[in-house]
Amino acid sequence: MPKLNEHYQDLKESYLFAEIAHRVAAYEAEHPDAKIIRLGIGDVTLPLGDLAIKGLHEGVDAMASAETFKGYGPEQGYSFLRDAISAYYARNGVSVDTADIFISDGAKSDTGNISELFDTDNVILIPDPVYPVYVDSNIMNGKNVTYLSGNAENNFLPMPDPSVHADIIYLCSPNNPTGAVYNKEQLKEWVDYALANEAVILFDSAYEAFISDPELPRSIYAIEGAKKCAIEFCSLSKTAGFTGTRCGYCVVPRELVFTASNGQEMSLHAMWNRRQSTKFNGTSYIIQKGAAAVFTEEGMAQCRENIAYYQENARIIADTLKRRNIRFFGGVHSPYIWFECPDGMESWEFFDYLLNNAQVVGTPGAGFGENGKNYFRLTSFNNHENTIAAMKRFEHLF
Repeated sequence: MPKLNEHYQDLKESYLFAEIAHRVAAYEAEHPDAKIIRLGIGDVTLPLGDLAIKGLHEGVDAMASAETFKGYGPEQGYSFLRDAISAYYARNGVSVDTADIFISDGAKSDTGNISELFDTDNVILIPDPVYPVYVDSNIMNGKNVTYLSGNAENNFLPMPDPSVHADIIYLCSPNNPTGAVYNKEQLKEWVDYALANEAVILFDSAYEAFISDPELPRSIYAIEGAKKCAIEFCSLSKTAGFTGTRCGYCVVPRELVFTASNGQEMSLHAMWNRRQSTKFNGTSYIIQKGAAAVFTEEGMAQCRENIAYYQENARIIADTLKRRNIRFFGGVHSPYIWFECPDGMESWEFFDYLLNNAQVVGTPGAGFGENGKNYFRLTSFNNHENTIAAMKRFEHLF
């Protein structure tokens, strides 16, 4: 009989969004005529931009000719896309070398897989509340997690404690689920802390395109010294609507070199390259052609039109909460609105209450950690009509 990875026993019984789907399916079975509005999972609804579609078609057409056909591509991604991403960073005032960029099928995969580079004997700091993948992927590998408390008092932006040592630090800004955004001074404090502790920051910037204030950093590499201590992850899922198309990337600077227990220097860049070359065959050429079109100035302009649409939905949700005097966070530089459950309810209780009485689906904060048990997340990714209808139903409850 095989010996199994028993760390899976330490996971919660069900992944958060699988449990939500289960409860909604049960309600639909009992109420087949109910018109349920989903503001829960962060899945986009608007179609891809014209330039992205054109790029995808070019990729498909290339497969129809022996002269342009593509088979296995480079595991790190085609240079045309990596160059386009590097140019995108440059337009935002940040220098990122093309050679440090790795193309993938999304930030979820990368943030989960990156834990393979680190031994179990590390102090891992993860904020609470947090995107569940950070926690679950470490538990699967037998790693122990220390939680950083995000709460209303610190605006869900926990800061480093100089008296506490860390080796690995997970940060997400704009944050999922809270929508909170670190400013430059706060990120500088984290970078300085990581350098002092010889730690690595795993920085998830999947929602950077939602930042509208030029003073707020859209990349950890806007902070001096970050290339010596940070890996950045990003995704086209929310930026360009690639949730069903699947494309993302991470930046692993070659400056990230550490000394192993045997005295040998090891490069995280080289390790990630070896890991990807061994376990990943690369993102589809067709998808990468569409993604390269996204990173042009015109392509990004089309993306910003869709983002503005979702930001208007966020404003509709936020205005409803303001009228009902419900304290909330996010919704400005993020597609997520994070609010206190009314009447002292806990989040799963409020989930069932909202589903049963308004036929609206959100995400219980408890699924993101202990600090979320009295909070709830709504997303702005539905259409205007459904968002307005959902918030009218919500408003009538309180």
